[in-house]
Amino acid sequence: MTFSGIARAAAAIRPLLAAGLALLLAMPESARAQPNRLGPPASAADWAALSRPSQAPPRVIGRTNLGCLAGGQALAPEGPGWQAIRTSRNRHWGHPATLGLVAHIAGQARAAGLPDLWIGDLSQPRGGPMPWGHASHQSGLDADIWLDLRPKPRVPAAMREDLTIPSLVRADGLDVDPARWTARHATLIRIAAEAPGLDRLLVNPAIKRRLCADHAGAPWLRRVRPWRGHDSHMHLRLRCPADSPECQDIAPPPPGDGCDASLDWWFSDEARQPPPRRPGPPGPPPRLPASCSAVLLAR
Repeated sequence: MTFSGIARAAAAIRPLLAAGLALLLAMPESARAQPNRLGPPASAADWAALSRPSQAPPRVIGRTNLGCLAGGQALAPEGPGWQAIRTSRNRHWGHPATLGLVAHIAGQARAAGLPDLWIGDLSQPRGGPMPWGHASHQSGLDADIWLDLRPKPRVPAAMREDLTIPSLVRADGLDVDPARWTARHATLIRIAAEAPGLDRLLVNPAIKRRLCADHAGAPWLRRVRPWRGHDSHMHLRLRCPADSPECQDIAPPPPGDGCDASLDWWFSDEARQPPPRRPGPPGPPPRLPASCSAVLLAR
């Protein structure tokens, strides 16, 4: 190409470059700082860096372990029968149905004579994966409620950051600690398990075993499922709300109260001493639903 040809090409491209630069400068700084839509998948740190929800109607996208939340709403730091803890994490966001579930359980617990409930993590402002602490809690449908029934005077949220919440399970993991477990704990779990819209409630296998010993056959036990950890809190999960067609439920709990061989397995050597995890199959890790890109980049 001759020098004059290069000059003509540069002159033709210059207006396009100027228009592109003007468009970039017109974008909000928060949007320019977000990962490129066509770039690598966003990381958990990208999701955690978003301090506010997207400006959109509430909508759950994907699954609780691979999803996000549009139009998330914040749980109040205090309410009738509850106090949110560790609010500096900014993980008390959820779908309105989740906030309603927390308020319902707290109100029912108060009516039953129980003290304020400590509410732990829900989701990040726009859901998505968290850098640490949870594999789920991504779509605004999960909530942790601590099984601490000691009296709780109302104190500023900053004084609820560094808490020691005792386990309700014996050190050997085979049963609840009789020095701490009471019938009131069973009452709280029953109230939560009977809440409208609940899909399931996760507790330590030893807690499930104690509930089976005392309440075998109760219909609400079907929703109470055993899972590792969860010895001092219960993990609540809602079913997909009607306003979220992109939400994906998992299979419902099997019929029955769950006080059967499936519970016994959790106390077997296989369950208590699992072999080291093998590397997963080759290939890229699962990606969030495509709609989550818009949630991440939204104003």
